Amino acid sequence: MKKDIHPDSYRTVAFKDMSDGTIFLTKSTIQTKETEVVDGVEYPVVKLEISSSSHPFYTGKMKLVDTAGRVDKFMNRYQKHMDARKK
Repeated sequence: MKKDIHPDSYRTVAFKDMSDGTIFLTKSTIQTKETEVVDGVEYPVVKLEISSSSHPFYTGKMKLVDTAGRVDKFMNRYQKHMDARKK
């Protein structure tokens, strides 16, 4: 392996899936202000809306993942459209 190819800020970071609480530990240079304790060790944490542990493609389950209310907004617009067609 080549020496000195990684940046100085390359360290272990926790990536947390907010939809199911799964935490992945991996190396990264991402800068974060928040930390999380995993197995008694404190790591910088990056919060994710979805990851392979909760995405329907990887889990095989068709569950609705909506953290920002986008589905509700769509359903409201769609319902207004359907109501207008009935008239």
